[in-house]
Amino acid sequence: MKKWWFIFIALVVLAGLFWIGCRLSDDSQQNGVDKTPVVIDDEKNESESENDPAENGGNGQEEPEPDPEDKEPSEDPSQEPGETDYNKYDNKKYAWYVLRKSDHSTPGTGAGMAELVNKYGGFYLGDTSQKVVYLTFDEGYEYGYTPKILDILRDNNVKAAFFITLPYLNKNPELVERMVNEGHIVGNHTVSHPSLPEVDNQKIIDEIEGLNKAFRERTGLDMRYLRPPKGEFSERTLKISSDLGYRNVFWSSAYDDWDVNKQKGADYAYKMVMDNVHNGNVILLHAVSQSNTEALDRIIKDLKAQGYRFGTLDEIN
Repeated sequence: MKKWWFIFIALVVLAGLFWIGCRLSDDSQQNGVDKTPVVIDDEKNESESENDPAENGGNGQEEPEPDPEDKEPSEDPSQEPGETDYNKYDNKKYAWYVLRKSDHSTPGTGAGMAELVNKYGGFYLGDTSQKVVYLTFDEGYEYGYTPKILDILRDNNVKAAFFITLPYLNKNPELVERMVNEGHIVGNHTVSHPSLPEVDNQKIIDEIEGLNKAFRERTGLDMRYLRPPKGEFSERTLKISSDLGYRNVFWSSAYDDWDVNKQKGADYAYKMVMDNVHNGNVILLHAVSQSNTEALDRIIKDLKAQGYRFGTLDEIN
């Protein structure tokens, strides 16, 4: 009898303990206490520690932003990756000119202009250590003298460079083809002869490449030299044209020969060239000039007699 009594008491005690445990569990859930055991992931924590700047000798803080004045100009977000933001280049406009010297020494030019041009692969002089000159002609339009000029160059075995515009190419394709076939350089004087610093980046590209595309379709060749219209340029225009594969060609002697209504005669043209010749002279002449055309044969022959050689732009480094 006592045996069953003890069994009964044990069952009552167990039932009571079970009831108390259930009440404690309910109270914990109602009070929002999470009793789930926390498992520490040692591998994860070690990895995070390795990437913590404070654990690797750093200060554990983000680097401060640089002062706005110290920042590099930001790229234009509208441009494709890899494109250059040409607007960060200085667009101060320069108008090329040279300072003539009567002793046939190398002429100077405006402060900083030669250095800026050279920085982007351009030039206004050739080899100043030799008696060599380079003939260049600007061809905005045809006034009837280019065939004669080409005849004189051919007869004297002299090569020159002709800088043409798109209207010139479109109206005088046979003359341009003759220039190429007779070994002359045909350079880029743009589509419509704008002042390049005064137009936007895409317009500069279109002005240069539009002419080159038409020239390539006509001759199968690409242009390599650019003469900026009006001699006006900026660092921005030099950078753009250089990136397009061009060398900007300026000049170390020129005179006011472009006005067809103010021609001063062959003797004047001859004197202007001969008085200002020097080693490495890049000579600019306009092919619309009757005076230049009439003086050209004498200029070539007399310069050769003085020991000068006629080089080409391809020789200039």
